[in-house]
Amino acid sequence: MKIKTLSSAAALLLAVTMLAGCGNIGNSKKNDETTAAASSEAASGTAALEAAHDEEEAIKKMTSLDMIRAMGNGINLGNTLEAYNHNSYISGSNPDGFETIWGQPYTTAEMIQGMKDAGFDTIRIPVAWTNGMNYESGNYTIDERLMSRVETVVNYALDADMYVIVNDHWDGSWWGMFGAEDMATRDKALEMYKSMWGQIGENFKDYSYKLIFESANEELGDRLNDKDVTGSEGVLNKNECYETTNMINSEFVKLIRSQGGNNADRFLLIAGYNTDISLTCDDRFKMPVDSADSKLLLSVHYYTPWNYCSTDSVDHWGSPTDLKEQNGLFEKLSKFSQQGYGVVIGEYAVMKKNGGIKPDTDKFYSNLLDNCDLYDYCPVLWDCSNFYKRTSNTTSDEALADLFASRRYENEKDKDIEAIKSEAKARIEELSEKASEEQIAGIELPPSDDMAIAWIMYNSGDYGITYSVGNEYDPTGCTTGVKAKNVQITGEGTYTVSLDFSECGMAKGTAFSALGISNGEEFFPGYTYTIDEILINGEAFEMAGKGYTCSDDGKCSRVNLYNGWVKSLPDEARTADGDLTDCSAQIMPLGENKRVKTISVTFTAKAPD
Repeated sequence: MKIKTLSSAAALLLAVTMLAGCGNIGNSKKNDETTAAASSEAASGTAALEAAHDEEEAIKKMTSLDMIRAMGNGINLGNTLEAYNHNSYISGSNPDGFETIWGQPYTTAEMIQGMKDAGFDTIRIPVAWTNGMNYESGNYTIDERLMSRVETVVNYALDADMYVIVNDHWDGSWWGMFGAEDMATRDKALEMYKSMWGQIGENFKDYSYKLIFESANEELGDRLNDKDVTGSEGVLNKNECYETTNMINSEFVKLIRSQGGNNADRFLLIAGYNTDISLTCDDRFKMPVDSADSKLLLSVHYYTPWNYCSTDSVDHWGSPTDLKEQNGLFEKLSKFSQQGYGVVIGEYAVMKKNGGIKPDTDKFYSNLLDNCDLYDYCPVLWDCSNFYKRTSNTTSDEALADLFASRRYENEKDKDIEAIKSEAKARIEELSEKASEEQIAGIELPPSDDMAIAWIMYNSGDYGITYSVGNEYDPTGCTTGVKAKNVQITGEGTYTVSLDFSECGMAKGTAFSALGISNGEEFFPGYTYTIDEILINGEAFEMAGKGYTCSDDGKCSRVNLYNGWVKSLPDEARTADGDLTDCSAQIMPLGENKRVKTISVTFTAKAPD
């Protein structure tokens, strides 16, 4: 078995040694054989103890970047110990059985060993700790049955010689208590957080350095204002969300370090803002101060572009725009590795609603893994039996299985680091060059960056149909069959853009839509774009308010048609007449029952006075 702690190794060795000593009693051959076997087992135990000690010492001496390289290639135990059933616990259910309620099988040692054998060196174990906590009553004690079950699964992973990440994952979004208007509720949130990690840390503080604690999941950031528990949206503004995120991460580090044992210098994984790369790279996000030297890692997630990674609306990837986006974001993230922080891509995946493997998934994963090699990141696949089938302990796709196996630590540990980086960079550049020479699914590729193009960004209400959503104009990022009329902006004037969904079915309302002008802020600074008319299925749509021009990235100009995430006007909002009265980001609200076959937007571009 794998030794979890040196103290347990010493206990095992002591027991074996005592057995060897008792073997001298009596003169029978059986006793002699027992003595010889026990002596051999004692020697083996000594070797195991020494090996465990040497490994722990080696990990203890690692820097953050060393640790990331050793963690190799990872996978999540998704939809399992974070499967949420808090209300059943309050009603008296045993939290030990909740891990199967989201469709995953009960976790076994064989399952975890199979993941290791498939080429994964690291496993991330998301946990919903309030599944065993009656926190509403002010009791923050974690049920020992839940703690024991998590410990069992952690031991499975350590037995399989994997690095292990444990976090608090969504957890019914109790995190919204941090953004409550009531300060007493905020104080309870921090008290609960510290009590939770106090118990987790104490339980595991003498565990191997291969166990890593992660401060949160995606909840540190905008979701601190979630209303799931409080009943009303929080009141923190963006700056306050950053400040609270930084405070929580800081309290996490101070608490774990104060517990002593291996927690004094255990590697800790710090959740980024929304675990979003761009938002985490914002200067408002701060890594915590740490009493241990070079023991902090950063966690972000990667599901970009969302319509390809997480919906069925786009089934191709690999255009020049796609590659530019992925490569650019991973390069941007390298600011942290340049500062000495190892980076964990705690989740990434390409998913289909009903399972299966999307076209170009191998290309997406391969380029992502190359970026991880280039910039020293540890990739951790989000998987809920999509790739690794836990019921049969098999993999679902041979090409992906070969890809993951090729990136396991064992295959790369003896390679020169600079050689690994050089090879990864060469593959990234080769793929980008090849993409620039091809068309994707017969769609004309985007024009060069020397012009401004107007188009309609669109996500249907069920995310089943999409067209080029995001600040980068990419007509290949769409549902197959969508027909678009886009126009080049050459200066002041009136223009019309449109979408036709008739070849791929009608769109069900809209979850998001905007008029975008690529490079608009660069080529036509200060311009405003006034929506003159919206036609839905050929009929005029009565707008609910007045549109305004803005920019998310300082490059692409935008007029939101329907953006439910925007609650207030941004500072850079502008209109042709200078009047922001009645301006809204939701001027085109389409009910989910509205079927959209065609949409066209006529607008006027005007230079600043």
